[in-house]
Formats: sequence, C-alpha cells, structure tokens
Amino acid sequence: MKPKLLVIGGSGHVGGLILPFLAEQYTLTVFDLKEPTLGHWVPGDVRDFDALKAAGQGCAKLLYMAMGNHDGSTHPTAQFDVNVTGLYLALRAAQAAGITHAALTSSMSVYEQLGQRFFWDEDAEPDAHHHYGLTKRLGEEVARSAWRQWGISVNALRLCLPVTEETWQSLAQEGRQDIHTEASDVARAILAALEYAFGGYQAFMISGDWQEKRMNMSKAKAMLGWEPLMRDDKQP
Repeated sequence: MKPKLLVIGGSGHVGGLILPFLAEQYTLTVFDLKEPTLGHWVPGDVRDFDALKAAGQGCAKLLYMAMGNHDGSTHPTAQFDVNVTGLYLALRAAQAAGITHAALTSSMSVYEQLGQRFFWDEDAEPDAHHHYGLTKRLGEEVARSAWRQWGISVNALRLCLPVTEETWQSLAQEGRQDIHTEASDVARAILAALEYAFGGYQAFMISGDWQEKRMNMSKAKAMLGWEPLMRDDKQP
C-alpha cells in the first residue's frame, strides 16, 4: 500500500504539473479551495487550523504548495495568508496530526535581480522585497522555525519557472530556455525532497539551468540525488 501524502495547494499550476508523478508513489489527499485533477479532494482554506489538522490524519508526509483564492488574487494580503500564515498553520497542524516531514515549494523569487547575478550556493541571503518574494522568504523562516520548535524536518525547494514539457521544448527551440524547469524535473525534485528527511531544515535551488550558468545546484545533487535531466542537447 502506498503511503498517504497530504498535498496543500495541489490545484494550482505546479500541482497540475506534478500530481500525476506523485500519484505513482503516494495516495494523495489534496487540501485546496478548488478541486484537483487527481487525488482525494478535501475542500478547505489554509487559515483553518482544525480543517488542516483533520486533513492530515493518517498522512505520512506533507507537501505545501501555493494555494490561490477563488478569484486568483495576487494582492499582498492574499500572498501573506498563503505563504506565511497558511504555511505556519499547516506545519503546526501537521505536527499535531503526527506528520514529521514536509517539503515546501519555495521559489528563487526569494532573491532580487534573479537574472543579473550568479548564485554560488543556497547560503546567499534571500533579499527580495516585492511582496511575493518577501512572503516566500518569510515562509522559509517559518519552515526553519518548524524544525527548531516542533521537530518537523522541511526541505524548501526554490523552484524556477515550472513549465510543461511542450513549453520547455518550445522555449529550447527558440533559444529562450534558461532557468525554466520542465514538469518531470520538478516532480523528481519534489519526490526526492519528500524522501530525504535527515537534514532538519534545508533549502535547495531547483532549476532547468543544466549548464549551471545562473546557479550552482551541487547541493541538490549531493543531498537529494537530483539534477535536471531535460537538456537542449540531450533529451532524456
């Protein structure tokens, strides 16, 4: 029997890309305002602690992704609700439900000037000030605190522009593929992050930048056994 995975925010863009891959290894419980493409749907709001705790009962692990509002709002208030408050409540509820490990879809948007500098490693201090990147920064601190306070190990994946295989191929053919990450590579990173539960809190840069022109992803390769397989010169 496959272990149960609680996926929070699985009905969005990234969820649509990766749920088919996750379903191969986990029985999915998807907590979201909108119905997902796969898995057992539990309608709910991330600001509802009791609903989060109930959804986590019997689940082995937690995957926290962005959950939008019904109206798709990107207002700062909505971003703080999802990426900070909601994440805090979800991790607290997971701990109360007996879950001890989680993966978090963070973003390279935690940094300013993403396309204008090279990122040597994950120790570069996040410095984003736009409300989206700022809330992702704060979300990583929430995850770090969850490990220190509640003993929940969390791997935060700083994703870069997840796209479908078709979009990735089109960008590559046009010579515009840079840091976009193809769906199967994103899914492999998330699966690896769910499997690796030995590092307390860790952040990883995850990108389709297979030549590492923009960022050094050796940490993900060393600890998660992950590197992007979709490449311009050699398709998997």
